[in-house]
Amino acid sequence: MSRALSASTPVLLLLGLASAVGLRVAIGAPSVAESQGAGLVFAGALALVLVAAGWRPGPPHPSSILVGLAGAAVLVAGPLWLHLTSGLTEQAMPLTSFPGWALLIVLIAGTEEMVLRGALFDSCGRVVGPAGAVAVTSIAFALIHVPLYGPAAIPLDLAVGMWLGGLRLLTGSAAAPATAHIAADLCGWWLL
Repeated sequence: MSRALSASTPVLLLLGLASAVGLRVAIGAPSVAESQGAGLVFAGALALVLVAAGWRPGPPHPSSILVGLAGAAVLVAGPLWLHLTSGLTEQAMPLTSFPGWALLIVLIAGTEEMVLRGALFDSCGRVVGPAGAVAVTSIAFALIHVPLYGPAAIPLDLAVGMWLGGLRLLTGSAAAPATAHIAADLCGWWLL
């Protein structure tokens, strides 16, 4: 791959990511976060970005999965404590909705991580190094969540993105941040 092409790959991946977000917003408006159809289209668009980029994940190493589960525990610790100390015991959504919702969460969080901490992290790492890759993917992670949660969530999403980037650095694999992201989001069912 030529130097010019490798330097343009992060930009192309970011454009693909932005296009997928735009599609999600267009389909899901006015309630983007609640639109399951928009979420499914978003995951499909991200999968197409991965195919277009030619990125293929390697098989996950069991230690990366374990690191990801530990990373999820850190992400969930604060919300769990708040949930337990708030006195709220009522489930926000009926349990019968969980299987479909969980499948959607796995698809969305999994494709987000394959694009961000997989393809984009790899291509940014070649151009700006590992620290730059963590920074770029963390900023992108925060920005793609603005249509869902608003700009007030940027600091939290930036911190979560940095944490997930750290898991990628620690393990050298997108499997750890993907596991952490998926597991933390699934735990969110009971913490809402």
